[in-house]
Amino acid sequence: MSAPTTTPKSPAARRPPVLRTPADGPRTGYLSSRWTSRGAVHGVLLLAALYSVLPLVWLVTSATKSVGDFSSTSAFKLADFNLWGNLRDLFAREDGVFLYWIRNSLLYAGVGAVLGALICTACGYAIAKLSFPGRRALFAVTLAGVLVPPTALALPLYLLASNLHLVNTFWAVFLPLLSNPFGVYLARTFADAAVPDEVLEAARLDGAGEWRIFLTIALPMMAPGFVTILLFQFVSIWNNFFLPLVMLTDPQLFPMTLGIYQWNTRAPQFPDYNPLVITGSLLAVVPLITAFVVLQRQWRSGLSAGSVK
Repeated sequence: MSAPTTTPKSPAARRPPVLRTPADGPRTGYLSSRWTSRGAVHGVLLLAALYSVLPLVWLVTSATKSVGDFSSTSAFKLADFNLWGNLRDLFAREDGVFLYWIRNSLLYAGVGAVLGALICTACGYAIAKLSFPGRRALFAVTLAGVLVPPTALALPLYLLASNLHLVNTFWAVFLPLLSNPFGVYLARTFADAAVPDEVLEAARLDGAGEWRIFLTIALPMMAPGFVTILLFQFVSIWNNFFLPLVMLTDPQLFPMTLGIYQWNTRAPQFPDYNPLVITGSLLAVVPLITAFVVLQRQWRSGLSAGSVK
C-alpha cells in the first residue's frame, strides 16, 4: 500500500498573514494631505500678512505724492518723490500746529503709559499678594471694568471733568488714561506666577516695608509683565481718539489722531490737505513700530510668562 502524496504549498501560501491597521494607509495620500494642509495654512498667513502690510505700503507710496499725483498715479506707484516737500508743508501749515500735536501725543502716550503701567502693576501686585478685606470683590469689579467699552465712559468722564473745570485742558485727557482694568488683570496674573510668596515673607522678616518690597523685589521680578502693560498702554493712548474729541476744543491741545482727523474733514473741499493727512499718518505710525521693535523681547516673554505658573 503506497503512502499518500501531498502537493507542496507555494511560497505565497506558507507566508503568514499580514495584519493591517487603519494607520497603514498609502504613504502618498498622507504626504499629499499633509502638504495640502500646510499650503492652506501658509496661504491664510500670507493673506493676513498682505492685509497688514499693504496699507502701510500704500501709506509710504502716497506720502511721496503731490496734490496732482493723487489723481494721476496708481495707488502703489511712487511719484516724483515729493516726501520732503510734504514734510516741509506739514510742519509749516497753520503756524506749525503739527509740532504741538506731536508734543501732546508724546506726553499723553509716553508719560501716561509709564505712569499707567506702574499704577496697574502696583494694583495687580496688591490684589495678588496682599491680604486685605474686599480683595476678591475688588478683583471682580476690575474684571467687570474690562468688559466696559471706553466710549461708554466718555460722557460720564466729560461731566466729571466739567464739574472739576478741567474741560479743554491737558488734564482732562491725561488723567483718565492712567487707569486700565485690563492692565490690572494682566499684572495680577503675572504677579501670581512671577513673585514667590517665600521671597516676600523673607523680606518682611528682615523688616522691609510693603512699598520697598514692591519697588526693590516684586517690580524687578515683574519687569516683563510691566513692559507688556507699558506697550498696551502706549498703543491704546496713542490711538485714542474719542476722549480727546469730547474733551478738547483748542487745536494746540490735540493729539495727532484728532488733529489729522480735523485736517481730513477739510480735504474734500481743500485737496491740498490730502498730502498733509497722508504724511502725518505715516509719521504717526513710526513711534508705534519703534516701540514694538525696541521692546519686543520683553513683550514676548511677558505674554508667555504670565500664562505659565
